[in-house]
Amino acid sequence: MDGALAAQMGEAVAEKVLRYRRDRSGWKICQEGNGVSVSWRPSVEFPGNLYRGEGIVNGPPEKVWDCIKPLAGSLREQWDENVSHFEVIQSITDTLCVTRTATPSAAMKLISPRDFVDVALVKKYEDGTISSNATNVEHPSCPPKPGYVRGFNHPCGCFCEPVPGEPNKTNLVAFFQTDLSGYLPRSVVDSFFPRSMAGFYANLQKAVTKL
Repeated sequence: MDGALAAQMGEAVAEKVLRYRRDRSGWKICQEGNGVSVSWRPSVEFPGNLYRGEGIVNGPPEKVWDCIKPLAGSLREQWDENVSHFEVIQSITDTLCVTRTATPSAAMKLISPRDFVDVALVKKYEDGTISSNATNVEHPSCPPKPGYVRGFNHPCGCFCEPVPGEPNKTNLVAFFQTDLSGYLPRSVVDSFFPRSMAGFYANLQKAVTKL
């Protein structure tokens, strides 16, 4: 993939995800518990929902980041039950790459294995926040693979934010808006994502403590 195009896409998606972070309007809470809140609002990118998760993770931002970073050396497949395989297809800079993420079957196998190809950009902000920002892309070296339905991530990402006065805590804000593709009942999709995001936080906390 052309590096300049990837950089342009990465910056554009980072701007969108930052807008999601700043815009508090229109969110409806769909799941709360264990210090994690999951809310949603209709996506403007595709006929589905944009989901927002927020919760405190016990661990400094750098340690939390090591567990979720979408870069080479990622630990995601070690702890995230929704990631069966993660690979960097093309590394463009140390903060920009193209990735492939595979997910196992879910929702009592109503959702078959999926894979996603994304351009991912890492950004660091002056207050110490680190963010991942990603969106779907086509890549010549990663056509659809047998055994997987190719899904599409619309602008999504995570913010690892320092908690003032609490150096060993991280406020993690995550945004997902994923088109799982295939012929899935809307009710299956709408019940899967809030549960999946709550599980993401719980498993991440275990990983930060353990790893």
